[in-house]
Amino acid sequence: MKKGIALALALLFVLSMVACGGSGKSGNKQESAGVEKLVEEYGFQWTDTNAPILNEKGAQELSFSIYSSKNASALDYNDMKIMQDLYESTNVFVTWENVSESVYAQQKNLIFGNADNRPDAIYHAGMGAGEIIKYAKRKVLLPISDYLEYMPNFSKILEERPDIKAQLINVEDGKIYSLPRIEEMGLLQNPNILFLNKNWAAAAIEAGAVPGVTTADLKDGLNLTCDQMEAMLRYFRDNDMNGNGNAGDERPLSFVYNNWQGNQCDLYGMFGLNDNLEHRIIIDGKVTYTVQDDRFKEATNFLANWVTENLIDKVSFEQSQDNFLANGKGLETYGAFYWWESETVVSNPENYIVVNPLIGPHGDQTLCISNNPEVGAGEVVVFADCPNVEVLLAYFDRYYDPVISAQINYGPIGIVYEEERDANGMLVQKELPEGMTADELRLQNAPLGIIYLSDYAWNNVVNMEPRAKLRLERLTAFATPFMPEGVKPCPNLQFTLDELNTLSNYETNLNDYIRTNLIRWLMNGGVSDDAWAAFQKDLTGKCNIAAIQKVYQDAYDRYLNQ
Repeated sequence: MKKGIALALALLFVLSMVACGGSGKSGNKQESAGVEKLVEEYGFQWTDTNAPILNEKGAQELSFSIYSSKNASALDYNDMKIMQDLYESTNVFVTWENVSESVYAQQKNLIFGNADNRPDAIYHAGMGAGEIIKYAKRKVLLPISDYLEYMPNFSKILEERPDIKAQLINVEDGKIYSLPRIEEMGLLQNPNILFLNKNWAAAAIEAGAVPGVTTADLKDGLNLTCDQMEAMLRYFRDNDMNGNGNAGDERPLSFVYNNWQGNQCDLYGMFGLNDNLEHRIIIDGKVTYTVQDDRFKEATNFLANWVTENLIDKVSFEQSQDNFLANGKGLETYGAFYWWESETVVSNPENYIVVNPLIGPHGDQTLCISNNPEVGAGEVVVFADCPNVEVLLAYFDRYYDPVISAQINYGPIGIVYEEERDANGMLVQKELPEGMTADELRLQNAPLGIIYLSDYAWNNVVNMEPRAKLRLERLTAFATPFMPEGVKPCPNLQFTLDELNTLSNYETNLNDYIRTNLIRWLMNGGVSDDAWAAFQKDLTGKCNIAAIQKVYQDAYDRYLNQ
């Protein structure tokens, strides 16, 4: 019955688009019924999060239009089982308008600027703090925090997790204008694990090329000094390790430069630095830029020598993530590489072991910590002129139920998850269809977006993916022990207008200046004392790093004091 109604409503929506000359939105907004009428005529209720939000009349007469970018592999959201299941359980009818990420990037400003032709909400909105402040001041965005009574799941999150709330509040007026994505696994701050080809390493050891290491040491958790690693990489470079008759196709050490995972940052840990892609980290409560530390110069020169000597594969600085993964398949060419799991990168993962963070020339063995946030602010925004917004927010609130969150994030029960739960009452993933990877199945069937998967969910509601469990086990064993005390990632921070202006004036130039110099140093033999001194002068002068640092420090202090 409901699916028939849904199809009929979808047809009416298409016809209205044609009648209105295209969008179906201009002059076609429903009028808000008011909460009293919503309750009396349409059965609107929000307190029982397992019951329908609307009655059958509400399902037929009310609808919402949501605009969203989607992955190219994903089904149209209107056709996704999880979205159809949500309609069945809530009676809230949503028409999704899906576009590619590139189209959304092109249309974003037009959508926000045209009050006569806007959807009710944008999913995968990707809104930054500055954009939210700008459109909030113009009364374009709905202050969601004014409607929390209709969102019991989300309200509970804000009450129990003031740290999450602090990452969402608009500093200018103390309100919340966007819905977040929250996926807490403890993975994102450590996006690099070092893998070593144990067979190649054994050959190097047996040839006497690597002092102080035996073949018996070649197991997960291996400790290597930078000198021992360098000796191995030299052996990999100079010998036909894969036995194909070509001694030039081996890649001693590989990564994806400046990628969100599997990047170069952990190599700086050899010098006691907690570097990341922004070169910005919290140390003992202070916002710190690693590029102002003389150890950064020493580390860069050390690594530049590895690049010059072809111990680091130079392709690492120009390849995409997809190329890196493709190059790892088939014939073994990687001697060592950074990634989350060897199983994703190479065809024979059993040939690779996990190496602890490398020990540097001064005895430092430090894991670097990324700023990849587990709380994604700005994921969904609702426009201020959305009719019957109480219903839409009650609908979005269902996404924060952990059972729904799991399906939004990975795919629905019946396709990705078994119909029956395990002995602990938790969702368990089905066997992958033959010939399909976990990523392919997920991207086809999961819209991703707003969710709440915390420790409670992983311990009581849903089993992690097998590969996520493997990542967590490895990080717990071989990464966490090397995380220094007092070092934390920089969280999502909210800024004032004045602070945003400072960042707008200087931060892009700072990032570009660091990026340009660093790649030049790494690829061209390092940085001289004079060039380093000039670099430091420019950081404090034309780049105004002190002003940027103060903005982050003030915002971080506010975050701590919420």
